[in-house]
Amino acid sequence: MILIIRRPATPEQMLQMSEAFGDALIKLAVDVERGILAGGGELHADCEATLLEDNSQQQDIWGADWYPLDRQVGFESLINIRPRQGNPSLEVQDPALRLQIESIIRRLLEVS
Repeated sequence: MILIIRRPATPEQMLQMSEAFGDALIKLAVDVERGILAGGGELHADCEATLLEDNSQQQDIWGADWYPLDRQVGFESLINIRPRQGNPSLEVQDPALRLQIESIIRRLLEVS
C-alpha cells in the first residue's frame, strides 16, 4: 500500500507501507520542496506517481529507501537518474540534497 505521509507516520501507517518488503525496507519517493513523502509498494516509480498525482513537481521528487530495523536511509533508485539535474546515477550525488532527503525521511518515519 502506498501512502502519502505529511506528518510523522503512525505505527499503523508504517505497517501498511511495510507490506511489500516486511521489516526489510520501505521504498519511498520524497518531495524535497513540499517536505512530504510517499512510501510503500514495490517500486519507487509507483511512489513517485502517487506524489505526482498529489501535485508534486517531477524535479522535486527523489527516490530513497528506509530500513526500519537499522534506521538507515538508502539513496539509490532508478528515478534518481537525472543528468539534466546533475545526477547521472542511481544514487543521489549531491551531499546537501542527500541531507535534505534524509532529514525529511527521519522526521516523518523514524519512530522513537
